[in-house]
Amino acid sequence: MPDDGYFRWFDSARSGCGWTDRLIGTGGWVLTAVVLTSAAVAEAASLRRAPPIKFPHETDSNSPAEWIDGQMYLFNSAGHPYRSWGTNLIELSRTVAVTFDDQVNGGRWLEATCRNSDGILYGWYHNEPHGLCPGNTLTAPQIGALRSTDNGAHWTDLGIILRARDGTLRCDARNGYFAGGHGDFCVTLDPMRQHLYLFLSTYAGELTEQGITMAQMDWADRDAPGGKVWKWWQGAWQAPGLGGNVTPIFLATVAWERSDCESFWGPSVHWNSGLGKYVMLLNRAKGAGWVQEGIYLSYSTNLADPLSWSAPEKLLRGGAWYPQVIGLESGTGTDKIAGKVARFFMGGKSDYEIVFQDERTQPEEIALERTGNVAVFSWPAALTNFTLVCSSNPSEGNWLKVTNSAHVVDGLLRLTNDLSSLTQSLFFRLERLGSGSPDPDLR
Repeated sequence: MPDDGYFRWFDSARSGCGWTDRLIGTGGWVLTAVVLTSAAVAEAASLRRAPPIKFPHETDSNSPAEWIDGQMYLFNSAGHPYRSWGTNLIELSRTVAVTFDDQVNGGRWLEATCRNSDGILYGWYHNEPHGLCPGNTLTAPQIGALRSTDNGAHWTDLGIILRARDGTLRCDARNGYFAGGHGDFCVTLDPMRQHLYLFLSTYAGELTEQGITMAQMDWADRDAPGGKVWKWWQGAWQAPGLGGNVTPIFLATVAWERSDCESFWGPSVHWNSGLGKYVMLLNRAKGAGWVQEGIYLSYSTNLADPLSWSAPEKLLRGGAWYPQVIGLESGTGTDKIAGKVARFFMGGKSDYEIVFQDERTQPEEIALERTGNVAVFSWPAALTNFTLVCSSNPSEGNWLKVTNSAHVVDGLLRLTNDLSSLTQSLFFRLERLGSGSPDPDLR
C-alpha cells in the first residue's frame, strides 16, 4: 500500500468513476480493515456562508495580521502597504499608508509579518522593479525584509533577501505579468523561534525550477538578513537566497513563460490548532492573465521538511486570487494562527468561513476484500453522510462519485466490483456528503 492517504488500484478502461469494471492488479490476496485516515492526508475542509467582510483597503497580495496590546493590526497592499487596527477583525479602521526609510524601484507589497518577543515587528515584501524588459511592462519580482519599532507605522528596509537565478529573465514571456523572479509568498516562524521558513512562488528558470519552493533563515539573523537566507535545492537548504538555484516542492505543470502556463502560486500558510498541523492555501493559475483554475489545500506537521507537504487538494473551483485565513480567536487569531473555524478571504473579501475537520476523529474505516476477480469495499453503515469517491489524479482534486449501489450487510455498507485489464492508477476515499457550500462552484 502506498502511504499517500488513499487506496490505489489500476484501471485501463475508465477515466471516470462509474467503476463498473476494472480495479486491482495481481490476485490471490485479501486486505481487510485498512484505516483510510492513517496516512498523510487525513483532513477535510469545507466552506460555509457567513456575513460578508471586506478588508479596509484594496488588497492585491497576502495580508498579514498581528495582535499587539489587545488590538488587531492588519496590513493590506496594492503596490503600497496600508495599516489598519481595531479591537477585532470586524472593527478595523484608522487605515493609513505606512512609510519607509527609503525609496525603491517599483512597488512594495507587504505580504508577511512576525513580531519578536521584544516588541520589534519584522516584515517581508514583494517588490516588482520597473524597466526590466524594454518594450513591455513585464517585471521579475524579488523579496525584501523590513523592521519596525512602532507596530508597523514606519519601516526600515533591510534589503533584498531572495532573488531568482541570474540569466533567467524572459522578456518574451506570455503570461501577462512576469518575466521571471521570486515573489507572492508568506513566512512562518518555527515554534522554537530558531528558523524562519519562507514559502514562495518561483517564476524563473527551467520548468524544473518553477512552482512553489521554500527558503530558510536563522531567526538570529533577522536584523541583518542579507546573504543569510538559503533556498531549498536538491534536498537541502544549500542554495543562496540571492541568485541561487531552487527545487520546487510543487512543480509547475506548464512553464510560466508560456501563454498556456499552469502552476500553483501565492502560498499562504498558517498553524491550525484544530488540526495540530500547518495548512497551506494555494492559487492555481491556468493560462495567460493567470486565470484562476482553483484554490487548493496542503498539510504538513514539519516545517523543516519541505517534502512533508501533502499533495494539494482542491477546495474551490475558480475563485479569486490570494486565498488566506484570518483566525477568529481574540488575541491570537491571525493569518498565521487559526482554529477549526476561521474566516476565508480571497482578494481581501470574505463571504465564507472555512471549517477544518480532522477525519481521523471519525470512525471512517474502509476495508477491501479481494478474491480472484472480485473486490468488495465495505465501511460502517452508520456513516450515511459519506460516499465513496475516486480520482485518477488526486493532486488535481477531481474526485468523482462511485456510482455503484452499496448494500447493507451485517452492519456494513458493501460495494462489489469485477476486476480485469489494469494499467492506470485510481485512488479512492470516503468523502463527506454536502461538504462545502451548496454553491455549484465548490467541490
